[in-house]
Amino acid sequence: MKKFVAMSLVAVAFTIITVKATEAREYKIGFIGPMSGGAAQLGQQMKRGAKLYMKLHKDQLGKHTIKMIVRDSKRPGGPIAKAAAQELITREKVELITGLIFSPNAMSVAPLVNKSKTPVVIMNAGTTFIPNMSPHMVRVSFTMWQAGVIIGEHAASNLNCKTAVAGYTNYPPGKDSINAFRHGFEGKGGKVVDEIPMGGPGKVPDFTPFFQRAKSKKPNCLYVFVPAGNHAAAVAKTYQALAMRKAGIRLIGPGDITQDTQLQGMGSAAVGLVTAHHYHMFLKSAENQAFVKAWKAEYGANNPPDFVGVGGYDGMAAVYAAIRAANGSKLTSAIAMKALKGWKFESPRGPIMIDPETRDIIQNIYISIVRKKGGMLVQETQKTFKAVKDKCKELKLGKCGKKLY
Repeated sequence: MKKFVAMSLVAVAFTIITVKATEAREYKIGFIGPMSGGAAQLGQQMKRGAKLYMKLHKDQLGKHTIKMIVRDSKRPGGPIAKAAAQELITREKVELITGLIFSPNAMSVAPLVNKSKTPVVIMNAGTTFIPNMSPHMVRVSFTMWQAGVIIGEHAASNLNCKTAVAGYTNYPPGKDSINAFRHGFEGKGGKVVDEIPMGGPGKVPDFTPFFQRAKSKKPNCLYVFVPAGNHAAAVAKTYQALAMRKAGIRLIGPGDITQDTQLQGMGSAAVGLVTAHHYHMFLKSAENQAFVKAWKAEYGANNPPDFVGVGGYDGMAAVYAAIRAANGSKLTSAIAMKALKGWKFESPRGPIMIDPETRDIIQNIYISIVRKKGGMLVQETQKTFKAVKDKCKELKLGKCGKKLY
């Protein structure tokens, strides 16, 4: 009899625990991005993507809800983002941090989450080795090496580029990008004849002296990495102002230089630009067409989505997957990482997956060219590279081969 009573008490206790674990729960999520200053358009775009996913998938969490607490990182440097993360973790008691446009912001957060074991879903920052800094981070955006290597190989093999100059914004992703381009370009027989640091990410510089230096080298191609936004528009206009196309120099780069939200304002300067990237709004898949339609319905026909917005959208899909795995329990890093390693999603950009070994994104990369059609600029996909991993980690180059935590 005593044994029966004891077993009954265990059963009752188990039932109580189970019921408690599945009770409706609010999950507090911290979102860090530039909401003011020169990069505010990027933060707004990422936030819009996250909010759109939440609106279109209200039923995915069952009884559970999300409270997204937004903090302004203001600029690319790390201290403000670090302070925001500290406040979110210690005062707001968030269970996950997401957002993070700029690489220095994401890097500054890593030591804090290593201490608190707070899971992080990176929606944008692309410097390749960032996930090596913390076992609590996954990335759903891109790495500089994914696009950089592919456009380098394509330029040498298909664009008749024998020589190239590489210009870059002088901070971690810029250095990453030219290393990737050089690896791909020279691996296929090309030669990088000059590498030019072109100011920092905070303020758009006058690109004229940098491009004049590039033009004097008489390369076949000019590879440029700059942060998306106002930097990208200035690149196209400087290229045209210095008549570099007439001089036989082709402008190429990652898709940051043809960001969809900036493209129409570039005018004829952008026509003919060739890029490698994981997203543009003209992709013809059913998923992307539905996404673009929903985005414009929500934010207006003159406010297109871009790769930053898709990063926000897909990042929130990953956050939802982690919360579903917690199912009413506290969202720990152990639960989040288990749910997201190997996670797959049919994104507007194409199928994506989190590499279970590196916690980084595996995705399609598209070679595209800008054309003018029907009075507007469009990006035409010329070639698709499927399920691209990060080459830097595959080859264990530099910091990519090291765990920094």
